[in-house]
Formats: sequence, structure tokens, C-alpha cells
Amino acid sequence: MARTPLGSRLPDFPWDTLAGAKQRASEHPDGIVNLSVGTPVDPVAPGIQLALMDAAAEPGYPQTAGTEELRAAIVSSLKRRYGMTGLTPSSVLPVVGTKEAIAWLPTLLGIRDSLVVIPEVAYPTYEVAALVGANRVLRADSLLAVGPETPALLFLNSPSNPTGKVLGVDHLRKVVSWAQERGVIVASDECYLGLGWDEEPVSILDPRVCDGNHTGLLAIHSLSKTSNLASYRAGFLAGDTDLISELLGVRKHLGLMVPGPIQAAMVAALNDDDQEAAQKNRYAQRRAKLMRALLSAGFEVTESSAGLYLWATRGEDCRDTVDWFAARGILVAPGDFYGPAGQHYVRVALTGTDERIDAAVARLAA
Repeated sequence: MARTPLGSRLPDFPWDTLAGAKQRASEHPDGIVNLSVGTPVDPVAPGIQLALMDAAAEPGYPQTAGTEELRAAIVSSLKRRYGMTGLTPSSVLPVVGTKEAIAWLPTLLGIRDSLVVIPEVAYPTYEVAALVGANRVLRADSLLAVGPETPALLFLNSPSNPTGKVLGVDHLRKVVSWAQERGVIVASDECYLGLGWDEEPVSILDPRVCDGNHTGLLAIHSLSKTSNLASYRAGFLAGDTDLISELLGVRKHLGLMVPGPIQAAMVAALNDDDQEAAQKNRYAQRRAKLMRALLSAGFEVTESSAGLYLWATRGEDCRDTVDWFAARGILVAPGDFYGPAGQHYVRVALTGTDERIDAAVARLAA
């Protein structure tokens, strides 16, 4: 039987297309300012590092379900930080980074040859997740746009990557009610929930949204952004206990375990709200500088009321805008990475050191 490579079903890796712009930006006399990716640049808090080191001598296999301490810390932090109620240690699950969890979610839930709905402007991995499982993808921000077919899975993302748009309580209530009536699983990517600026983001597990009914709901959370743990691959899922149990059973078979020392570090991060607040403050200062600089340079910044990015446009094709930035030694992400609706936008990340952000501001002013 002929083999069909899995990669043949997937789009090209978006960042590979930025090689030319990256090279041009790198030629700037003062070096590149890379604002094209959401990679943290600030150090991990000392308390988290110590927790990692203290657990480094543990030789045994970690638990796929996570330690009791980790599951308790997840439940406590979600209630304390975001007002989620009704969660128990059985309704949370640590994962090896949320990109992995998202990419395999339809497959591990047994969703195949079905319809998967993603936002019109979306993090590319939602589409990849659907295609890996041989599913069909529909980009839609309105329930009316979904049409008569009932999807198996619907991805939400609030605050959005790339736009920073926040979905309010009323909108989320409508989506949750619609999905629960039809048996549709809702996977809500809430990795930027702790980075609200002009609006306060809410989770689908907030009782104002779901009335305490978690049926069919999965909230996806990461410590990569709020605690600088991208290199640790530290994320977790929370929500419907039955879905969490189903995912746990499959992940056990596949050996998808968060390393033990990382689990200890996650506990420290989840129990320390001060380090999270300090990191948010750093991003707030960088955001204010970049926002002023972009507006002064003639850009319009839309929807960016939360999250780690500024969604900017000056009405031209995004690749022309990328070249404009690259000529000034700044690398940004073109909006077409995130779907056709992003064709005239670029995503500008806040993930530069203070020195690099100041350099970008100076170049934009010049």
C-alpha cells in the first residue's frame, strides 16, 4: 500500500518564509530587533529555578496525571487568578507544552473525518491539529457562519493570538450554550488570559459563562508567557472531567509525561502570583512604548486589548509591511500566517528586552 506522508496534508511552516526578511533585518548596523515570535526573553524567577533544581535528583518516571501537589496548585491558581470554580484535581491535566496539546487534541479525542471550526484569524496550530487528524477546517467567528453541519470540535482563543481581541462574557455564553446543546467540544486557548490591558479576559470555565457546567469544555493554559517557562514546556488543560479522564488514558499509553522537575517548577510558578504580576508589568511598559511608536509611525493598531502582541496595519499587503520593518532592522510576523483575513496586518510581539524595545522605538521614530 502506498504511503502518504503526514506532512503532505499540512501547510508550509510559516516562519520558513521569513528567511529573507530576517536576513535583511540582521544587516542593520545595530543588529536585529526580532519581534516576530512570542518567545520570552526575561529570566525565570529564582524561586521557580530553585524548585526545578531541588527536584533534579529524582530518578523515577513522572506521573502523566501530574503530582497531587501540581494538580492542587493548578486548581487553586485558576480559582484565585481567574475566578474558575467547580474544578477538582480530576478535572486538570498537565501537558508537555500547549502547542503539543493543541496539535494532538482532535486525534487524542478520536475526532477524524469531521468538521473542526477555528477562528478566522488564528494561531496556525489549530488548523494543523485538524489536518493531522484528517479533518476538515472551517474558519468562522460567528455561529451563523458554521452552517447546518454540526462540528465535532470548536477552537476559541481569547485573548487572541495574533490580534489580542477579547471575547466577552455574553459572546462566550452564546458559544458555550450552542455547543453544549449540540454535543460540540469547545477547546478554549486561554494562554494569554493573564495579560489583559484595556479589557479583562474571562475563561469559558468562569461561572458567568458556563453556570458551573463544564460539559464539553476544555480550557488550555500555559506558563510560557506569564512565567517565562517556554523552555520548560509547561502547560495544562482544565474542564470536563470525562474529557480529561479520556485524554489522560490515551496520554498514558503514548508516554506523554511532563518531566518531574518541570512539574515541581510549575507548582512554584502557580503558587507565586508576585512573579506573574512582575512579568505582566514588564510587558505593560514595553507595550506602551511600542504602541506610541507604531501610532506615531502611521500605523493603526486594532483589537489589541490583551495578550502579547500588537495587531498593526497601514492598509497595504502584509509582506510589504514586513519588508518596511526589515529595512529598519525589525522583524515582525505577517498577518497571512494566521489566515486570509490577516492579509493587511502584521503582528508585533512585546517579547524584546527593554534595550531591544527601545531600539525598535528609536528606529520607528527615525
